[in-house]
Amino acid sequence: MNVLQRSSESSGRGFSFRTYLLNVDWVLLLTTGVLVAFGMAMIYSATHTDPDVGSGAQYVSGQALGLILGLAALIGLTFVDFSWFAGLGRYFYWATIGLLGLTLVVGAEHGTGAKRWLALPFFDIQTSEVGKIFLILAFAAFLSDGVELRGSMRFVLKAVAYVALPAALIFVQPNLGTALVFVAVMAAMLLVWGIRWSHAVLLFGGALVAATFVLRVLPTTFGLALLKPYQLQRLTVFLNPEQDTSGAAYQLAQSKIAVASGMFAGKGYMQGTQTHLNYLPAHHTDFIFSVVGEEFGFAGAAVLLLLFAVVLWRAFRVAGMAKTLHGTLIAAGVSGMLMFQVFVNVGMTLGIMPITGIPLPFVSFGSNSLLVFLAAVGLLESVHIHSRTALYGGRLKGDLHGQMAT
Repeated sequence: MNVLQRSSESSGRGFSFRTYLLNVDWVLLLTTGVLVAFGMAMIYSATHTDPDVGSGAQYVSGQALGLILGLAALIGLTFVDFSWFAGLGRYFYWATIGLLGLTLVVGAEHGTGAKRWLALPFFDIQTSEVGKIFLILAFAAFLSDGVELRGSMRFVLKAVAYVALPAALIFVQPNLGTALVFVAVMAAMLLVWGIRWSHAVLLFGGALVAATFVLRVLPTTFGLALLKPYQLQRLTVFLNPEQDTSGAAYQLAQSKIAVASGMFAGKGYMQGTQTHLNYLPAHHTDFIFSVVGEEFGFAGAAVLLLLFAVVLWRAFRVAGMAKTLHGTLIAAGVSGMLMFQVFVNVGMTLGIMPITGIPLPFVSFGSNSLLVFLAAVGLLESVHIHSRTALYGGRLKGDLHGQMAT
């Protein structure tokens, strides 16, 4: 029986709003709400005294647009049976390719020198952010269709190529950080799908060889650098942070000072000197965790990380209880995206990961990022609700093969 086929016993059953409410993952929803509210508060704290803002709430107002659109996406997706997306995988995939390709041709630059945005009358779309959700839905359908080919290295390579094309289009924007998010999503979904360990080891080895070729062989032997100078600087600063006092090294040094100065309890909300004296660059975007560390100290940062841990726990739980492999893969993709971005963002502010420009989910300023992560929570709720509700007649035989325990 196809893993996406509904139970025949469930046909004809009506929708019950009470059943819907009873099956919402309220822990996930409420924790997400706390993270978003905390993010709004931290954005205001980080920016309300900036000399280039018209009003103290300028950035919060901009973030509110992403919040409104994100809540609409979250609520709307919870009513949609996730299995409906299985037949649309190829459309999501080619929509991703089309949007990324269009961005390279007519995309707008927002002070970074990179074409990452499509300018619309009221809202600019960062297509690589939207592509994260589209890729998860497309790749989940792709792997579900190939569930009987787990032992085929040819299919695994085809799956890697499937993700490599949009990742490459993002890489050349240039946007290395988001391209790596695509790779992390692919890895998480392949592991949950049931890739053989021998194939996984071969892919990991191939990735190391490819990275060495790009970073060492191409520049030294052929004089061809695929990474931009500032990207190379970020990598070298990670390996040797004391090499200079400008650029990425300055950013990292100020981030460490901000976090360390917060000590255990922090300096207090809106009292961070590194932030408000503008020593800390990108304090409302990539380095907002440094602001949290400075103003709320180790205790506040630990609470924030605990909130992320709760969201990840609920995401793993959703993956484990999904009624089909397709649902499990969707939840795994969201989990991989969230885990990777939290780990890399927090790590780069502490100097244990290279600076990549990846925002902190729900907290960093960025209406597109907030929209995407709220939509991702909507997907998790869709899998949760439509896997539990009696509307779907329970799990099908064979649906739990390869899934995690609840």
